[in-house]
Formats: sequence, structure tokens, C-alpha cells
Amino acid sequence: MLTKRIIPCLDVKDGRTVKGTKFRNLRDAGDPVELAARYSDEGADELVFLDISASREGRKTFLSVVERIAKAIQIPFTVGGGIGALDDILRVLDAGADKVSLNTAVVLRPEFLREASLAVGSQSIVVAIDAKRENGGWNVWIKGGAERTSLDVLTWATRTANLGAGELLVTSMDTDGTRTGYDLDLLRTISDLVRIPLIASGGAGTKEHIKQAIVDGKADAVLAASIFHYQEISLSDIKRYLHENNIPVRV
Repeated sequence: MLTKRIIPCLDVKDGRTVKGTKFRNLRDAGDPVELAARYSDEGADELVFLDISASREGRKTFLSVVERIAKAIQIPFTVGGGIGALDDILRVLDAGADKVSLNTAVVLRPEFLREASLAVGSQSIVVAIDAKRENGGWNVWIKGGAERTSLDVLTWATRTANLGAGELLVTSMDTDGTRTGYDLDLLRTISDLVRIPLIASGGAGTKEHIKQAIVDGKADAVLAASIFHYQEISLSDIKRYLHENNIPVRV
């Protein structure tokens, strides 16, 4: 079995790390460069940086922050937010990122996903899907959770895998920031549909939630924010717990 990854997430707005509940009521969580360096030192497997207001505000990702984070860490680094063209991808990778996360741009123009994967390789492309429950299924939302689309999440997840996504970052907008656990049904259903790695996001509150996302949700990696930002659970505690429960992790 492949090693499972634990990934802290930095949602950044106006140069500061923020965290909310269900994509609303954002509160400050600290300096992104300082947090990134701490997570790298504490044994995070990867790091995700999302400029959460870039697409909604119609602007590019803040590359200066990306460059500073890249210099402060020694782990793989994914950057998303405001990436809408191949030039944007190349600039982000040149700034020190290992992968880019695409959401709004590929929903609005799916061909961009194939173009991106052909240009830089699918291993560098993460497709982020923000999902909200509706009428017994899930709908895709874009622009940092500000705009609903008519896309069915399961249909979109399957299509992104076919278009060249290297992995999927799936966030439940219903559980995000609630600390009540991940949407296991959502994760498990997508995992059964696609053959690319799945990163679970939205709802971590305990070590058990992390384990459930992997065991019951069939996730290959687990992303969390609040529990790390506010130092409620350490990365080492989570990895020790997973190891004790026979889940392979890098220690």
C-alpha cells in the first residue's frame, strides 16, 4: 500500500492565512510563510497554498508570497487561485511550486485542463473540486465557493480524470471548517469512479477523522487547516496515530 500523505492547507487572502466555516466567516490564522516553514519542519508530506479570492477578484496569484514560501520549505508545494492560462502555470512553477491547483478556469473551459497536462505533465496538475450537497447529489461550485454551477460533481470528477488531471482535491463545502469530519460518502463515491489519487478536504477535527477519510473515504491524502493552524493536533501525533492503526505514513 502506498504511503498516505498529510497535507496542511494555507488559504490566503490579502497576504494572510485565513480559515472560515463553509467558506464563510474568515478569521486570521497567521503569516503564510511562517506557517509553511513550521509545517515543513514538523514533517508535513506536502503543502497546499490557495489564493482563495484571486478568481473571484479576477486577478493572478500573489507570486511574491509563493516565492517566499518555496524558499522556506523542503517539501512538495501546490499552488492554486487565479490560474487561468498556461503562462500563469509556468510562472507559478518558476516561482517554486511543484504543482498547480486548477478549479474555476477548467470548469469554465475544460480544454484548458488537457492543454495544461500536455504542457507540464499531469503529475503537476491538481484539479480542485468544491462540492455542495443538493438533491441527493453534489454540485460543483467555483470562484472560491461564491458561484454555483450546474455541474454534477461525479460527472465532473470523471471528466477531469479523462482530461489529464494528475490528482483531485475534493472539498466538501458542507463540512468545511465544521470539524465534524469529512464527507465520507462524497470521497468514497469519487474514489470508486476515478483511478487517480484523491485528496480529502473539509471537516477535520480529530485524528479519527483523518483515519476515516483514508479508511472509509478511500482517500490517498488528507488535507487539513484549522487543527494545524491553531496547534490543536500536531502532525507527529496524527502520523503516530495512523501508524498505530496500520496505515502507512512517512515518519
